[in-house]
Amino acid sequence: MDLHKYYDDFITYITDVEKWVAFGKITLKIVLILIVAKILVVVGNAAVNRLFKEREASANKFDRLRMDPRRSQTMRTLINNVIKYTIYFIAFLNVFTFLGYDPKPLLASAGVLGLAIGFGAQNLVRDVITGFFIIFEDQFAVGDVVTINNITGTVQEIGLRVTRIKIWTGEIHIIPNGSITEVTNLSIANSMAVVDVSVSYKEDINEVVRILEEAAPRWEQEYEEIVKTPTVLGVERFGASDVVIRLIAECQPMQHYPVMRRLRADIKKMFDERGIEIPYPHMVMIPQRGDNNQMAAEEVSKQKASS
Repeated sequence: MDLHKYYDDFITYITDVEKWVAFGKITLKIVLILIVAKILVVVGNAAVNRLFKEREASANKFDRLRMDPRRSQTMRTLINNVIKYTIYFIAFLNVFTFLGYDPKPLLASAGVLGLAIGFGAQNLVRDVITGFFIIFEDQFAVGDVVTINNITGTVQEIGLRVTRIKIWTGEIHIIPNGSITEVTNLSIANSMAVVDVSVSYKEDINEVVRILEEAAPRWEQEYEEIVKTPTVLGVERFGASDVVIRLIAECQPMQHYPVMRRLRADIKKMFDERGIEIPYPHMVMIPQRGDNNQMAAEEVSKQKASS
């Protein structure tokens, strides 16, 4: 009898038109809420992007409105994320309401639960607070080359909790913001290219310096990365077989490495054209005495054979 009763109740439940209509209405409302939330996120992000583009356009006319492009991109991403999470949170509360649950007790319990686990989430809170300070103090921005915790790379993303850095070999390092204790930003100020040139002791140092100084204005014009005429500092040190002359060139941020490579190649070409020797290790083969005697004996025997 019980089985028949359960079966009848089940059939009655699944064939209840009113319940299915009510279920369909709730499902439709939830879907509409999610669609509206998605539309609001897209519209909000589009409005933020347009606002930043208009600001950039105005900055081209008024320097006082100018904002660093990397900082602008970071702020744009942060605001878009805040809009997205806020809208989805409100949509989540509305979904609970349509399901017949009062979200107020849920929020209250979440507050108590948050207070209870707050002591165990100190690292998370510290990460978020540090992330706010990094962004609003403009310590670094997306696209900057930085050194954080002995890791040097390009900033890919700055979040409220973590910062992602891509090193030159391609690996992505994810660093919690709370663990960032010291930051070296290599993209803010101009960098310095330092080139040490080695010449032989027999070369005229004054002539070498003169050649480098004559080439300095040409380098400033040819190299877009150089922002100031290179300076020849003079003799830097004496080596075992060379005299080292140092020159420096102020470059755009993080452009000193390619500039140093090009300068070395250019200097090598100039020295070759003028016959200036760049010393390098030579290997001299000295045959042993016994080998010389044997070679001489073989030569005498060849002469006798020919005669």
